[in-house]
Amino acid sequence: MPVIRWVGVAATVLALGTLFATPPDAPVKKTDAFLDAETTGLLNIEATECFDDPEYDRMADDRVVVYVPCTDGADNQAYGFVHAADGTFDRPTVATFGWDRCGHAFDKLWRGTSREGLDFYPVLPTAETWADGDRVIMCVVYRPTGRLPDSVLPLAGR
Repeated sequence: MPVIRWVGVAATVLALGTLFATPPDAPVKKTDAFLDAETTGLLNIEATECFDDPEYDRMADDRVVVYVPCTDGADNQAYGFVHAADGTFDRPTVATFGWDRCGHAFDKLWRGTSREGLDFYPVLPTAETWADGDRVIMCVVYRPTGRLPDSVLPLAGR
């Protein structure tokens, strides 16, 4: 009987283990609300540079974006900037413009299989930065299923 008992215990442990197993992360969809021009550290990022998703920094008492060398792997990579026309700030209009222009650039850079597993999002000015003259929209590429292993720009050192 001890063998049967151990088999039963092992089966119970395995069954419980599946209850607590961590499922794979679901793909993440980043939108134009994920980051904005007021996110601390974002203005230090230039085209082709990589950076991680913002994390709360106690010293800054804010969410902060940190530059990361692309070769170290990162959550995001800036692939360009587009400029919105002057005028009154209308977030939906600016967002539509950003998605359209960043989408065109994304389609030009990544074609066919090179775009598999990648997505993009625009980083928009805010009403406050717009009032200060900011018309720049950053275009960012990322992998919804995880980190970028290196630069994903087709022409960056390849």
